[in-house]
Amino acid sequence: MTEQRTPPMTREYLMCPPQHFAVEYAINPWMDPAVEVDRELAGKQWELLRVTLTDLGHTVHVLPARAGLPDMVYAANGAFSVDGTVYGARFRHPQRRSEAAAHHRFYLDRGWTYIPASETNEGEGDFAYVPGVAGGVILAGYGFRTDPAAHAEAQEVLGRPVVSLRLVDPRFYHLDTALAVLDEHRIAYFPGAFSTAAQRVLAQLFPDAVLADDADALAFGLNLVSDGRHVVLNSAATGLAQRLAAAGYRPVAVELTELRKGGGSVKCCVAELRPAPPQT
Repeated sequence: MTEQRTPPMTREYLMCPPQHFAVEYAINPWMDPAVEVDRELAGKQWELLRVTLTDLGHTVHVLPARAGLPDMVYAANGAFSVDGTVYGARFRHPQRRSEAAAHHRFYLDRGWTYIPASETNEGEGDFAYVPGVAGGVILAGYGFRTDPAAHAEAQEVLGRPVVSLRLVDPRFYHLDTALAVLDEHRIAYFPGAFSTAAQRVLAQLFPDAVLADDADALAFGLNLVSDGRHVVLNSAATGLAQRLAAAGYRPVAVELTELRKGGGSVKCCVAELRPAPPQT
């Protein structure tokens, strides 16, 4: 018997179209510059993802793409926000560093509190927010892209406890390739992406987590977006979709074959904007 989930929350998201998307270099194990990208198909798949989110009732803001930044389509990496405060990204690889300025401008234009990072981090690529645990806890990955020092900096900037989780498999180079927040209390993750100690921490904090197997993790199934009921995920992750449905969620499959060539899927393309709660 499946459990009944609470109604989904309306969310705000930020996406950037793949107008200049290409695989021109290799900064993760999934990228191969010798593999041709069909940019027209990438655009159609990206637009389907955008429409899927808006059809679910969410607001999607669009960040204009910039020439010379082929990875800017992965909008989740540009910053991380909690309650109207934004901790900016500081990219590890020089090919992506100019993306941070575009995200900075987006938040400043909307009056958000934006704190530039001193430490290397890649936004929601390595930070995830679980609002119903400990009054709001941040799960933070490290090992490949984000420095552990950024975890302490994020805690000071955002005023939320940060749990550091070591990633050990380079195929899961960002936290959001191996772990996803499903609702206010629950996550899904692939244990094999994490160190033994991190696995123990996750098992203790989230005993009811939905676990992914190797096949669905490698299909970018955990690189998903959830509103608490609907879970938008890569269509190739069929086993995970079944486990999510059994847990009471409603999987919504989208195909992102072209954007996977850059090492990303649904979540990489979607930054969640968490504005300050309304004052009472």
